[in-house]
Amino acid sequence: MHQFAPLFYFVTIILVFRPIRAADHDGNTSNPMKNIETGMGVVIGAIIDNSSRVGKEERVAMEMAMEDFYANGNQRLVLQIRHSLQRDPMQAALAARELINKQEVQAILGPHTWEETSLVAEVGSENQTPIVSFAEATPNWAAELWPFLVQASHNQLKQMEAIAAIVKFFEWHQVTVIYQDRDSSSNEILPGLSNALRQVGAEIGQLVAVPPVGSSSLIRELEKLQRDQYRIFIVHLSLPLALQLFKKAREMKMMEKGYVWITTDPITSLVHSFNASTISSMQGVIGVKSYFPESESTQFESFHRRFRKRFSSEYPEEDNNDPGVFAAQAYDAASAVALAVAQSKHKGRHLLENILQSDFHGLSGRIQFTDQNLASQHIFQIINVIGKSYRELGYWSDGLGFTHTIGGSDTNSSSMKDFGPVFWPGGPLYTPKGWIASTNSKPLRIGVPTGSTFQQYVRAEKDPLDGNLSFSGLAIDLFKETLIELPYHLPYDFFPFDGTYDSLVEQIYSNKFDAVVGDVAIVSQRYQYAEFTRPYSEAGLIMIVPVRSKVCNKAWLFMKPFTEAMWALVGAINVYNGFVVWLIERNHCPELRGSLLNQIGTLIWLSFTTLFSLQGEKLHSNLSRMTMVVWLFVALVITQTYTANLTSMLTLQQLEPAFDALPKPVGYCRGSFVSGYLKKVLHFRSDHIRPFNSPEECAEALRSKAIAAAFLEVPFAKIFLGQYCKEFMSVGPTYKVGGFGFVFPRRSPLLPSVNEAMLKVIESGKLQHFENSMLASLKCLDAETDGGTPSLSPSSFWVLFIFSGGTSTIALVVYIFRIYKPMLEHKTIWTLMFAVSKHWGNPNLNRYSRRDSDINAESPTNSANVPHLQAQV
Repeated sequence: MHQFAPLFYFVTIILVFRPIRAADHDGNTSNPMKNIETGMGVVIGAIIDNSSRVGKEERVAMEMAMEDFYANGNQRLVLQIRHSLQRDPMQAALAARELINKQEVQAILGPHTWEETSLVAEVGSENQTPIVSFAEATPNWAAELWPFLVQASHNQLKQMEAIAAIVKFFEWHQVTVIYQDRDSSSNEILPGLSNALRQVGAEIGQLVAVPPVGSSSLIRELEKLQRDQYRIFIVHLSLPLALQLFKKAREMKMMEKGYVWITTDPITSLVHSFNASTISSMQGVIGVKSYFPESESTQFESFHRRFRKRFSSEYPEEDNNDPGVFAAQAYDAASAVALAVAQSKHKGRHLLENILQSDFHGLSGRIQFTDQNLASQHIFQIINVIGKSYRELGYWSDGLGFTHTIGGSDTNSSSMKDFGPVFWPGGPLYTPKGWIASTNSKPLRIGVPTGSTFQQYVRAEKDPLDGNLSFSGLAIDLFKETLIELPYHLPYDFFPFDGTYDSLVEQIYSNKFDAVVGDVAIVSQRYQYAEFTRPYSEAGLIMIVPVRSKVCNKAWLFMKPFTEAMWALVGAINVYNGFVVWLIERNHCPELRGSLLNQIGTLIWLSFTTLFSLQGEKLHSNLSRMTMVVWLFVALVITQTYTANLTSMLTLQQLEPAFDALPKPVGYCRGSFVSGYLKKVLHFRSDHIRPFNSPEECAEALRSKAIAAAFLEVPFAKIFLGQYCKEFMSVGPTYKVGGFGFVFPRRSPLLPSVNEAMLKVIESGKLQHFENSMLASLKCLDAETDGGTPSLSPSSFWVLFIFSGGTSTIALVVYIFRIYKPMLEHKTIWTLMFAVSKHWGNPNLNRYSRRDSDINAESPTNSANVPHLQAQV
């Protein structure tokens, strides 16, 4: 019921003081400046908790502000201070009533908490007395309810964004917030923190409300936190309660390695005043505090010097005499009221308007009000408690992020990496992960799908002896290797699950399982229930179809062993070689002579018979013999190569899809996400989609044409084609979906560590080894995918062709030179050309150069034995 405390105080103060208010109104008809006329000076009231460090600093700072105003303006202001012990709202309300009715104050400075302010503001509004509050957070509706309320402290809601930025930088995902019970400022702070964390991908795991008194309840809450696995604590408490918290946490060994403590402004802005005992209890704490320009302001230097002297004399029990942000804010608020009083001839609303028109640079920054509120704080300092004091790490400012300095020449930083190393509780050199494995060593309940279509990834087998289930497969092996890479021991138990993969993921959301290990596809619709690790398999969906041979009914297959250029070159070289042999041997063989048509046919016959027969006949000239030897060698190589290539084309299986358009119906693995994808993305009708439970069932359906194609995820397709590489093939595009991953609850603290460990396994090559071993165990290897044996081109035989053509050319040149040398000695060039043309019809024209070694024309017996080339097959 603590949220109704302000209402209770409000009703109480109205009932108690309403009769007095009527009497006071009667007295307000007098001159409001009568104290000035009588020489007493203008009276300004203040309500503080003089027992707290904040109250002490505020008191000294306000008194100094009044003295400085009098010294500069020669106008005396009287400060009447009343104490609200332990910030009791009722005492604050009574003090406000007394200041207004008896002391006739023009305005009231303070108090510090919203509970006090809400009651004091009611009293001030009834009497038209401005209330200049130091409360941390004032609701937006307060100005409408209490028009004389002015907030003179900077709104601290922006510091929640600074805390969220710290959480983001260190990659923490879940935090625990410890706040003070019955503290109304938390109603503003906690929603702001939750929204800021959500923007950076983090969240509040739990809220821990600590009662303002009672160490036993504080110890119970810390014991609960000690047993919990989360270790990031954001502390938003009053200073006395925060000091108790850290003292107990140190005694319970919660200020050691693995813990992270972040404090908000109400605590951190007073860290300069902590004694050695308090500092020792907070080693490693990171704090966010309001920033005000201490070193940059000469005004603050003077204030700082005088404040230390006065504070040490009035409060010798305090160990540190330095002023903090609360002192600076109190000095600025008192100065604003003093200036407004000096400019006012009347109190009440006119004084309020003068206060709201304040515009000057004070100790805490610029003093300017908007809608009765001081501008929000936009710059915060990040500190780290270490040793006997603290270290200033850097700054965070709204819109700029982290910076090493304020107003310096260095460029803005987008992270805390330029701040230097952070000293963490316990002094580790590494950044705490923010959580640890549960201290109760309760094993994780890990769900494993038992209905996997391809059990190479995950399968469950029952032991015939004891009936216990054992789990194996690539996914199981990868998970075990991943756990080995974790920097801590993570106990677990596998539990089988027989159902769809969607329902298995939903079990994470309902807390039945702590994780899922198996061939679970990463798809968007499952993210509403859980989160996934990085994919450990290739992502994609492809189509599998039956195949048919490409060589069926190919009428021109016999031409495929050689390219067109190769065929043309073979024909040309044969005609050329045949021409050379025919020309040289025609004088010795009557069958090579005759009519022009007969000689052309004989030439073509002689050119190509050698290509298909390697049995050369007896030749009469050494030139033709030389040509024929080389020619026969080239023909041998070409014919054997042609035969081998054609045989390869006929025997090697070449496959192509056995369909011409998108096939229907199609199959998919039962229980997978593929069904929804086929309907929503590829627009298959429900009656055109059929599930199957095993690779064998899928293969049989494809053979029997019960389905025209099957859509499989890429990892499954590799296994299927490895088993049935002769019958089926993949076709079409790869649809970029899926990929297998392990499943964890949303915002699970395990997820970053598991991802990191899995990357180590993948980069070590172990995952590739698992995949290779899995595919190697399949009985059928992958089919060739290069489209068949390639045709041979002239580039493979150019040396042979040059050798053969060159030899024939040499023989031809030598023969022509021998025949026509005598003609060259007696004839002109035109006569020679005429003689050559006559030579084709009269072989006896070679009488000028025939040698005895070539022919035996003198012997009549030799004429019967003239050699001739027989037909060759």
